[in-house]
Amino acid sequence: MSQIQQGMALLIAAFHKYSGKEGDKSTLTKGELKDLLNAELKDILGKSDDKAALDKIFKDLDANADGTVDFQEYVTLVACITMLCNEFFTKK
Repeated sequence: MSQIQQGMALLIAAFHKYSGKEGDKSTLTKGELKDLLNAELKDILGKSDDKAALDKIFKDLDANADGTVDFQEYVTLVACITMLCNEFFTKK
């Protein structure tokens, strides 16, 4: 697999590692999202014990307001964080 294909496979695997623990296997609940953020992105975002911050992130991600974060909404988060990291590491 190419590096991009490997990256895509890792993003998919990370989502499904946390989805379905509390409900639907194809979505993340707020608790599952918190677990994902703390385990997979804490080096970038820091450990999230701030309930208000987590509530805001969840609300912002839940574009269709169904009370869960689906794969498309999750990818939006990953894309936004990736863009911020790119800006940070390419500043001159």
